[in-house]
Amino acid sequence: MPSALIIDGHPDAESLTASIAQRYADGYGDARLLALRDLDFDPHMRFGYRERMPLEPDLADAKQAMQEAKTIIIATPLWWGSVPALLKGFFDRALLPQQEYRYASNGLPEGLLKGRRGRMFLLADTPWAAAPILGLPAATHVARSTMKFCGVRPFRVHRLLGVKGSDDVKIARWLDEAERIGKSDAQRDADRPTPQAIAAEAASSSVVATS
Repeated sequence: MPSALIIDGHPDAESLTASIAQRYADGYGDARLLALRDLDFDPHMRFGYRERMPLEPDLADAKQAMQEAKTIIIATPLWWGSVPALLKGFFDRALLPQQEYRYASNGLPEGLLKGRRGRMFLLADTPWAAAPILGLPAATHVARSTMKFCGVRPFRVHRLLGVKGSDDVKIARWLDEAERIGKSDAQRDADRPTPQAIAAEAASSSVVATS
């Protein structure tokens, strides 16, 4: 099974976001690139959390891929301070209570995707100089309120800003960097146990021996 799952949240296959996701996958090697635009699923929570919607086959497959991956990568543009509706809808439908997270008896959340690391490539036309003023709420939304909430830690955000005014040299540098990071992550993950092995070891160590 692939060790890394790259989730491309851009609706356009010709976007720079898609290219960044592909170059990371090229660098990593043992990775699965999941382009959400190619999946057949309803991104709307038709009943909120009152009633569970049946999972479409593509969505069930994506959830299984997240469970099996050692590393989860999100590639997305910044639109209106957030992420595209396609990616938000994927989070809404795929990350579910008692499956990717749960609440403990004390009311605190517990992520069920523990043992996985993650990264986010966030692309925006916002220039670096304006970022402190305008903020990048999508970074907080995905990193802290979504992936870390579900137990994916550490989760690092790479901010690729000023996309609209970037020349070919800068874009090429971004693409090369995505591939380099992919190679580095692959080397790191080669020596890491699977999340399932980590969970099994943690469970065994918590067992109290009795006679």
